[in-house]
Amino acid sequence: MEIKKKTNKTKSLCPECLKTIDAVVGEKDNKIFIKKTCKEHGDFEDLYYGDAKVFERFLKDKYDNTGLENPNTLSTDNCPYDCGLCNNHKSPTVLGIIDVTNRCNQRCPVCFANAEACGYVYEPSLDQLKKMLRNLINEKPVGCKAVMFSGGEPTMRKDLPYIIRMAKQMGFLHILIATNGINISKDSSYIASLKDAGLNTVYLQFDGVTEEPYHTIRGFNALPIKLKVIENCRQMNFKQVVLVPTLIGGVNDKEAGDIVKFAVKNADVVSGVNFQPLSFAGRVTDKDRKKMRITQPDLMHLLEKQTEGQIGPDDFYSVPCVVPLSLFLERLHNSQMTKLSCHPACGSATYIYAEDEKIIPITRFVDVDGFFSLIKQINEDKEKNTYIWKVKAITKIIKEIPKLVDKAKMPKSINIIKLAIDFLKGDAKALRIFAKNSMLIGAMHFMDGYNFDCQRVQRCIVHYSTPDDGIIPFCSYNSIHRSIVEKKFSKPLDI
Repeated sequence: MEIKKKTNKTKSLCPECLKTIDAVVGEKDNKIFIKKTCKEHGDFEDLYYGDAKVFERFLKDKYDNTGLENPNTLSTDNCPYDCGLCNNHKSPTVLGIIDVTNRCNQRCPVCFANAEACGYVYEPSLDQLKKMLRNLINEKPVGCKAVMFSGGEPTMRKDLPYIIRMAKQMGFLHILIATNGINISKDSSYIASLKDAGLNTVYLQFDGVTEEPYHTIRGFNALPIKLKVIENCRQMNFKQVVLVPTLIGGVNDKEAGDIVKFAVKNADVVSGVNFQPLSFAGRVTDKDRKKMRITQPDLMHLLEKQTEGQIGPDDFYSVPCVVPLSLFLERLHNSQMTKLSCHPACGSATYIYAEDEKIIPITRFVDVDGFFSLIKQINEDKEKNTYIWKVKAITKIIKEIPKLVDKAKMPKSINIIKLAIDFLKGDAKALRIFAKNSMLIGAMHFMDGYNFDCQRVQRCIVHYSTPDDGIIPFCSYNSIHRSIVEKKFSKPLDI
């Protein structure tokens, strides 16, 4: 069946030769597909988004940011090979990623980055890392203030605490590590040393609540390691662990709801779940890809079924839906704000509250659409006098917010109205209170050669910083640039 409805032309990659080719994204069978033809390797079609209605709702949040005032490269209209970031890129870095090593103490079948598979060691020096950090934080008009150290397995570096401390001293406000947890599970004092250095969040590889998915995804039963990590973090009073499941159809999709329930039961340590549907590294058969491919709406429907309707598709919003709030705060405080201006198809999330073992998404007691509509109305006010505009804006919000909250359904542990007022005042405690009583359930679907869309890449907000002064969007880095960069700065494996 041909793609017929609401088609959008874009550029993509041939999954065989990785050449840039024309593609079309459109609807059929109430889903969104991407279709393309390579002159050498033929036709390709892949599922792009599993629910057309959700896709159309999210597209309303599309926002073209101003990009960088100081781009690293100039475009030659050869996206995604012009990375980066080039003058055509529409979003500054919100989360910078730095691979501190490609060494790892696991051999995961799904991994695209480890020394054993590559045959070389990629491990930037401290001087190189400092330069990579500086390139992120020096972006204009808004510098990147959040960095994730990744790999490989970042805890393989003995100097990781020093690297974290260096990033904190350079001005990064939020520092994360993406880890399999093996080294953290061995000794609780290790997470204490990372916390003392300035680590804010552990992104913990977490693929299920039973041992079965770990055998397939990681090659062994890693669940006891995950449980020990959580216990060690609890012992050291480290309360920012985000569970990161690699979601694969036919492998662990049946455990999505149980993963959320597990997070809720461990909410004293776990601050959220960030599902990452599998991104295919290299070639895969059509049969396997169709079986294993899960998109964000598919996850939403799985959660609806597996949580008995406690979370569903209507509770999720696209990541860039919050841009109007950033624009409002920017005007309110007369200061440039970070804007989550990625493509609406890149990520989605909801906040949930847990009370008496019941999961309550924020959408069940707050009119979220009404709130963003209110903020947009205030943003459109052309009042030139800044002081008068601020008074009018705050007065309107205080007046209207009670109408957007269902007090009967609102959890007893929170006060949304007070929270909103404190937030407007710039009270940092308000955010901490919100984080303490809520949990973020999100999904980021990174692209591969089959579903690659250059329009998404150009709006990417998650970027790798590289030793050659590059800042490269996540999906183009892992699809094209990773091996090029790593080989350029690598050493033979036996050294």
